[in-house]
Amino acid sequence: MKLWNSLKIAFAMYSKIPVCKADWEKEKMPYVLCCFPLVGVVIGLLVYAWYLLAGRFAIGDLMRAAGAVMIPVFVTGGIHLDGFLDTMDAWHSYQPKEEKLRILSDPHTGAFAVIGTVGLFICNLGIWSDLSQESVACLLPGFVLSRALSGFSVAVFPCAKNTGLASMFQSVAHRKTVAVVCVMEAVAVTGVLVFLSPLRCICMVLAAVGTLLFYRQLARKQFGGITGDLAGWFLQTCECVMAFAVWLGDTVWFS
Repeated sequence: MKLWNSLKIAFAMYSKIPVCKADWEKEKMPYVLCCFPLVGVVIGLLVYAWYLLAGRFAIGDLMRAAGAVMIPVFVTGGIHLDGFLDTMDAWHSYQPKEEKLRILSDPHTGAFAVIGTVGLFICNLGIWSDLSQESVACLLPGFVLSRALSGFSVAVFPCAKNTGLASMFQSVAHRKTVAVVCVMEAVAVTGVLVFLSPLRCICMVLAAVGTLLFYRQLARKQFGGITGDLAGWFLQTCECVMAFAVWLGDTVWFS
C-alpha cells in the first residue's frame, strides 16, 4: 500500500499526468523517490512515439528535436526547469550562502535565470537536431537515469535547510532503501544502454556521474547542501550533458 501510494505521489508531484487521489500523510510516502524514475519511463516512451510519428510523416530534424526537448517540459509541468531557473539566479548572485538560499525561494526571475535557460534550450535543440537515430534511442533511457541519480542524491546528500521539498522527502523516506533502489535502477538502465550501444553507454554514464559529482560539490560549496531547486538544476543539466556526450561520441567514434 505504501509503495502504491508513493507511486501516485511521485506522478502527482513530478508530472502533470492525472492520477487517482493519494494519501499525503508523511508516514505513507517513504518510497516516492524510488518511484520518481518511472516518470522518466513515460517521458522516454512519449519521445520515442514522437520520433515514430515524425518519421511516419517525414517531419524535419529541427521539428523532431523541438518535440524531444519540449515533451519533458510538458510532462513534468516544468517543475525541474523552475529549479534550474532559481539555481542559476542564486548561484550567479555571488552572495553569501544565506542570501543564495533566500534567492532560491524568491519568486522573481533574474537575468541569469533567463540567460541560463535560453542557453539550455539552445544547446538541447542543437544537440538533438544533430543526433543519429541510434543516439536518440540511447538517450531515451537517460530520462530514467537522471531521475534515479536525482533520487539517490536526495536520499544521500545533506540538505542545505530543514524546509522545502528535498528536506521533506528526505525526512519521510527510508533513506537506505531509497538509495539502494535508485542505484539498482541506475544499474538497470546502464544494462539497457550496454545492450543498445556500449560506447554510447560509456559516454552517457561518465557524463551522468561527472554531473552528479559536480552537483554535489556545487551544492556543498555554494549552498551548504542540496535543495529541491538544486535537484531540479541537476536533472536538467544531467540530461543536457548526457546528450552532449553522446553527440560528441558520435562525432569522435562514429563519424
